[in-house]
Amino acid sequence: MTQFNYPDSAAVPDYTGFLRLDGKGFVVLGAGDGMGRQACHALAQAGATVLCVDRDSQLAEAIAKEVSGVAVTADVTDRADMERIFQLADARFGPHLRGVVDIVGVAQIGRLADVDDASWERQFSIVLRHAYLTIQLGGAALASRGGGSMVFIGSISGLVSVANQAAYGTAKAALHHLVRCSAHELGPRGIRVNAIAPGFVRTPRLLSRLSDSFWDGIAQANPLRRVAIPADIASAILFLCSDLAGYVTANILTLDGGTSSVAALPVMPFGH
Repeated sequence: MTQFNYPDSAAVPDYTGFLRLDGKGFVVLGAGDGMGRQACHALAQAGATVLCVDRDSQLAEAIAKEVSGVAVTADVTDRADMERIFQLADARFGPHLRGVVDIVGVAQIGRLADVDDASWERQFSIVLRHAYLTIQLGGAALASRGGGSMVFIGSISGLVSVANQAAYGTAKAALHHLVRCSAHELGPRGIRVNAIAPGFVRTPRLLSRLSDSFWDGIAQANPLRRVAIPADIASAILFLCSDLAGYVTANILTLDGGTSSVAALPVMPFGH
Protein backbone atom coordinates (compact mmCIF):
# COMPACT_ATOMS: atom_id res chain seq x y z
CA MET A 1 0.00 0.00 0.00
CA THR A 2 1.29 3.45 -0.94
CA GLN A 3 2.11 5.56 2.10
CA PHE A 4 1.63 9.33 2.08
CA ASN A 5 2.64 11.65 4.89
CA TYR A 6 -0.56 13.69 5.18
CA PRO A 7 -0.34 17.14 6.74
CA ASP A 8 -2.78 18.31 9.38
CA SER A 9 -6.10 18.67 7.54
CA ALA A 10 -7.17 21.54 9.80
CA ALA A 11 -4.00 23.57 9.30
CA VAL A 12 -4.34 26.63 7.07
CA PRO A 13 -1.55 26.65 4.46
CA ASP A 14 0.17 29.62 2.87
CA TYR A 15 -1.93 29.71 -0.30
CA THR A 16 -0.07 32.60 -1.88
CA GLY A 17 3.17 30.78 -1.14
CA PHE A 18 1.90 27.81 -3.14
CA LEU A 19 2.05 30.00 -6.24
CA ARG A 20 5.75 30.80 -5.82
CA LEU A 21 8.36 28.93 -7.85
CA ASP A 22 11.49 30.37 -6.27
CA GLY A 23 14.62 28.33 -6.88
CA LYS A 24 12.88 26.03 -9.38
CA GLY A 25 13.88 25.41 -12.99
CA PHE A 26 11.46 24.99 -15.89
CA VAL A 27 11.88 24.09 -19.54
CA VAL A 28 9.57 25.90 -21.96
CA LEU A 29 9.36 24.47 -25.48
CA GLY A 30 8.19 26.97 -28.09
CA ALA A 31 9.21 29.86 -25.85
CA GLY A 32 9.94 32.51 -28.43
CA ASP A 33 6.59 34.13 -29.12
CA GLY A 34 2.91 34.33 -28.23
CA MET A 35 1.82 31.90 -25.52
CA GLY A 36 5.37 30.62 -25.02
CA ARG A 37 6.80 34.07 -24.38
CA GLN A 38 4.04 34.92 -21.92
CA ALA A 39 4.49 31.55 -20.16
CA CYS A 40 8.17 32.35 -19.66
CA HIS A 41 7.27 35.69 -18.11
CA ALA A 42 4.63 34.13 -15.85
CA LEU A 43 7.03 31.49 -14.54
CA ALA A 44 9.88 33.98 -14.11
CA GLN A 45 7.68 36.45 -12.22
CA ALA A 46 6.81 33.63 -9.80
CA GLY A 47 10.52 33.11 -9.15
CA ALA A 48 11.44 30.32 -11.59
CA THR A 49 14.48 30.18 -13.86
CA VAL A 50 13.51 29.24 -17.42
CA LEU A 51 15.26 27.31 -20.17
CA CYS A 52 13.77 29.06 -23.22
CA VAL A 53 13.66 26.67 -26.19
CA ASP A 54 12.73 27.71 -29.72
CA ARG A 55 13.75 26.67 -33.23
CA ASP A 56 14.34 30.36 -34.03
CA SER A 57 17.59 31.33 -32.33
CA GLN A 58 16.80 35.05 -32.34
CA LEU A 59 13.45 34.50 -30.63
CA ALA A 60 14.99 32.14 -28.08
CA GLU A 61 17.71 34.64 -27.23
CA ALA A 62 15.25 37.54 -27.04
CA ILE A 63 12.89 35.90 -24.54
CA ALA A 64 15.80 34.52 -22.50
CA LYS A 65 17.11 38.07 -22.17
CA GLU A 66 13.67 39.36 -21.16
CA VAL A 67 13.29 36.84 -18.31
CA SER A 68 16.97 36.32 -17.40
CA GLY A 69 16.68 32.75 -18.63
CA VAL A 70 18.78 30.44 -20.78
CA ALA A 71 18.30 30.36 -24.57
CA VAL A 72 18.33 27.06 -26.46
CA THR A 73 17.82 26.59 -30.20
CA ALA A 74 16.44 23.16 -31.10
CA ASP A 75 14.07 21.12 -33.24
CA VAL A 76 11.71 19.55 -30.73
CA THR A 77 10.64 16.81 -33.16
CA ASP A 78 14.23 15.49 -33.25
CA ARG A 79 15.20 13.01 -30.53
CA ALA A 80 18.85 14.06 -30.45
CA ASP A 81 17.87 17.70 -29.98
CA MET A 82 15.42 16.80 -27.23
CA GLU A 83 18.07 14.76 -25.46
CA ARG A 84 20.37 17.78 -25.68
CA ILE A 85 17.68 20.02 -24.18
CA PHE A 86 17.34 17.88 -21.07
CA GLN A 87 21.08 17.47 -20.77
CA LEU A 88 21.31 21.27 -20.72
CA ALA A 89 18.48 21.42 -18.18
CA ASP A 90 20.36 18.96 -15.99
CA ALA A 91 23.55 21.04 -16.24
CA ARG A 92 21.71 24.29 -15.48
CA PHE A 93 19.17 23.20 -12.86
CA GLY A 94 20.44 19.93 -11.41
CA PRO A 95 18.07 18.77 -8.64
CA HIS A 96 15.99 21.95 -8.99
CA LEU A 97 14.34 21.01 -12.32
CA ARG A 98 10.64 21.01 -11.55
CA GLY A 99 8.69 21.30 -14.75
CA VAL A 100 8.25 21.30 -18.51
CA VAL A 101 5.83 23.46 -20.49
CA ASP A 102 5.21 22.41 -24.10
CA ILE A 103 3.65 25.13 -26.27
CA VAL A 104 4.62 23.72 -29.68
CA GLY A 105 1.91 23.02 -32.28
CA VAL A 106 0.88 24.58 -35.57
CA ALA A 107 -2.44 23.89 -37.31
CA GLN A 108 -2.55 22.96 -40.98
CA ILE A 109 -5.90 24.31 -42.14
CA GLY A 110 -7.83 22.58 -44.90
CA ARG A 111 -10.49 20.05 -45.75
CA LEU A 112 -9.73 16.45 -44.86
CA ALA A 113 -10.35 15.48 -48.48
CA ASP A 114 -7.45 17.69 -49.54
CA VAL A 115 -4.89 16.43 -47.01
CA ASP A 116 -2.09 14.38 -48.55
CA ASP A 117 0.05 11.80 -46.74
CA ALA A 118 2.99 14.16 -46.25
CA SER A 119 0.76 16.85 -44.71
CA TRP A 120 -0.86 14.33 -42.39
CA GLU A 121 2.51 13.05 -41.18
CA ARG A 122 3.82 16.60 -40.75
CA GLN A 123 0.77 17.60 -38.70
CA PHE A 124 1.19 14.65 -36.34
CA SER A 125 4.93 15.26 -36.06
CA ILE A 126 4.56 18.88 -34.97
CA VAL A 127 1.63 18.19 -32.62
CA LEU A 128 2.24 14.69 -31.27
CA ARG A 129 5.80 13.44 -31.84
CA HIS A 130 7.49 16.18 -29.82
CA ALA A 131 4.98 15.64 -26.99
CA TYR A 132 5.84 11.94 -26.88
CA LEU A 133 9.55 12.83 -26.74
CA THR A 134 8.86 15.44 -24.06
CA ILE A 135 7.01 12.96 -21.87
CA GLN A 136 9.55 10.21 -22.38
CA LEU A 137 12.69 12.31 -21.86
CA GLY A 138 11.32 15.08 -19.68
CA GLY A 139 9.35 12.64 -17.55
CA ALA A 140 12.52 10.65 -16.83
CA ALA A 141 14.39 13.85 -15.93
CA LEU A 142 11.67 14.98 -13.51
CA ALA A 143 11.26 11.53 -11.99
CA SER A 144 14.95 11.40 -11.14
CA ARG A 145 14.49 14.64 -9.19
CA GLY A 146 11.46 13.60 -7.22
CA GLY A 147 8.72 14.83 -9.52
CA GLY A 148 7.26 18.01 -10.94
CA SER A 149 4.71 19.31 -13.41
CA MET A 150 4.28 18.91 -17.16
CA VAL A 151 1.86 21.16 -19.06
CA PHE A 152 0.93 20.79 -22.72
CA ILE A 153 -1.11 22.99 -25.04
CA GLY A 154 -3.96 21.02 -26.56
CA SER A 155 -6.92 22.57 -28.35
CA ILE A 156 -10.69 22.66 -28.37
CA SER A 157 -10.19 21.20 -31.88
CA GLY A 158 -9.26 18.00 -30.06
CA LEU A 159 -12.54 18.10 -28.10
CA VAL A 160 -15.10 19.24 -30.68
CA SER A 161 -15.25 19.41 -34.46
CA VAL A 162 -13.84 22.68 -35.82
CA ALA A 163 -14.22 23.42 -39.53
CA ASN A 164 -11.16 22.63 -41.69
CA GLN A 165 -9.16 21.32 -38.73
CA ALA A 166 -9.73 17.57 -39.03
CA ALA A 167 -6.04 16.60 -39.15
CA TYR A 168 -5.06 19.12 -36.47
CA GLY A 169 -8.00 18.22 -34.24
CA THR A 170 -7.29 14.50 -34.53
CA ALA A 171 -3.65 15.06 -33.57
CA LYS A 172 -4.69 17.23 -30.61
CA ALA A 173 -7.23 14.62 -29.48
CA ALA A 174 -4.39 12.09 -29.50
CA LEU A 175 -2.28 14.54 -27.47
CA HIS A 176 -5.06 14.83 -24.89
CA HIS A 177 -5.16 11.04 -24.54
CA LEU A 178 -1.37 10.88 -24.32
CA VAL A 179 -1.53 13.39 -21.45
CA ARG A 180 -4.05 11.26 -19.56
CA CYS A 181 -2.10 8.03 -20.10
CA SER A 182 1.22 9.57 -19.08
CA ALA A 183 -0.37 11.14 -15.99
CA HIS A 184 -1.39 7.61 -14.96
CA GLU A 185 2.11 6.24 -15.56
CA LEU A 186 4.06 9.12 -14.05
CA GLY A 187 1.81 9.96 -11.10
CA PRO A 188 3.42 7.41 -8.75
CA ARG A 189 6.76 9.10 -9.47
CA GLY A 190 5.47 12.48 -8.31
CA ILE A 191 4.79 13.97 -11.74
CA ARG A 192 1.56 15.75 -12.64
CA VAL A 193 0.67 15.91 -16.35
CA ASN A 194 -2.03 18.24 -17.66
CA ALA A 195 -3.06 20.02 -20.84
CA ILE A 196 -4.80 23.28 -21.63
CA ALA A 197 -7.26 23.28 -24.54
CA PRO A 198 -7.63 26.85 -25.80
CA GLY A 199 -9.89 28.12 -28.53
CA PHE A 200 -8.62 30.82 -30.85
CA VAL A 201 -5.93 32.96 -29.20
CA ARG A 202 -4.71 36.34 -30.45
CA THR A 203 -1.12 35.26 -30.98
CA PRO A 204 1.19 37.23 -33.29
CA ARG A 205 1.09 34.40 -35.84
CA LEU A 206 -2.70 34.27 -36.02
CA LEU A 207 -3.10 38.04 -35.91
CA SER A 208 -0.95 38.25 -39.03
CA ARG A 209 -3.14 35.73 -40.86
CA LEU A 210 -6.72 36.42 -39.80
CA SER A 211 -8.86 39.48 -40.50
CA ASP A 212 -10.42 41.85 -37.99
CA SER A 213 -13.87 40.65 -39.09
CA PHE A 214 -12.88 37.06 -38.27
CA TRP A 215 -11.79 38.05 -34.75
CA ASP A 216 -15.00 40.04 -34.30
CA GLY A 217 -17.01 36.95 -35.24
CA ILE A 218 -15.11 34.80 -32.74
CA ALA A 219 -15.72 37.38 -30.01
CA GLN A 220 -19.46 37.53 -30.75
CA ALA A 221 -19.70 33.73 -30.46
CA ASN A 222 -18.03 33.89 -27.05
CA PRO A 223 -20.12 34.30 -23.86
CA LEU A 224 -17.49 36.77 -22.57
CA ARG A 225 -17.58 38.65 -25.89
CA ARG A 226 -13.82 38.64 -26.29
CA VAL A 227 -11.04 36.45 -27.64
CA ALA A 228 -8.25 34.99 -25.54
CA ILE A 229 -4.84 36.65 -25.45
CA PRO A 230 -1.60 34.76 -24.72
CA ALA A 231 -1.57 36.02 -21.12
CA ASP A 232 -4.85 34.18 -20.46
CA ILE A 233 -3.16 30.90 -21.37
CA ALA A 234 0.03 31.74 -19.46
CA SER A 235 -2.02 32.40 -16.31
CA ALA A 236 -3.44 28.88 -16.44
CA ILE A 237 0.03 27.46 -17.15
CA LEU A 238 1.37 29.17 -14.03
CA PHE A 239 -1.44 27.68 -11.95
CA LEU A 240 -0.82 24.16 -13.26
CA CYS A 241 2.93 24.48 -12.66
CA SER A 242 2.47 25.68 -9.10
CA ASP A 243 1.66 23.84 -5.89
CA LEU A 244 -1.81 25.38 -6.01
CA ALA A 245 -2.49 22.62 -8.54
CA GLY A 246 -0.83 19.96 -6.40
CA TYR A 247 -3.82 17.60 -6.76
CA VAL A 248 -4.52 18.32 -10.43
CA THR A 249 -3.37 15.75 -12.96
CA ALA A 250 -4.68 13.99 -16.11
CA ASN A 251 -6.79 17.10 -16.68
CA ILE A 252 -7.64 18.77 -20.00
CA LEU A 253 -8.54 22.33 -19.01
CA THR A 254 -10.84 23.90 -21.59
CA LEU A 255 -9.84 27.55 -21.84
CA ASP A 256 -12.02 29.13 -24.51
CA GLY A 257 -14.19 31.61 -22.62
CA GLY A 258 -17.12 29.21 -22.86
CA THR A 259 -17.24 29.15 -26.67
CA SER A 260 -17.34 25.37 -27.02
CA SER A 261 -20.22 25.13 -24.55
CA VAL A 262 -22.53 27.11 -26.85
CA ALA A 263 -24.57 25.12 -29.38
CA ALA A 264 -24.39 26.46 -32.95
CA LEU A 265 -28.19 26.59 -33.38
CA PRO A 266 -30.57 29.27 -34.66
CA VAL A 267 -31.98 31.56 -31.97
CA MET A 268 -35.62 30.77 -31.27
CA PRO A 269 -37.75 33.93 -31.43
CA PHE A 270 -39.43 35.04 -28.20
CA GLY A 271 -43.06 34.18 -27.75
CA HIS A 272 -42.85 30.63 -29.16
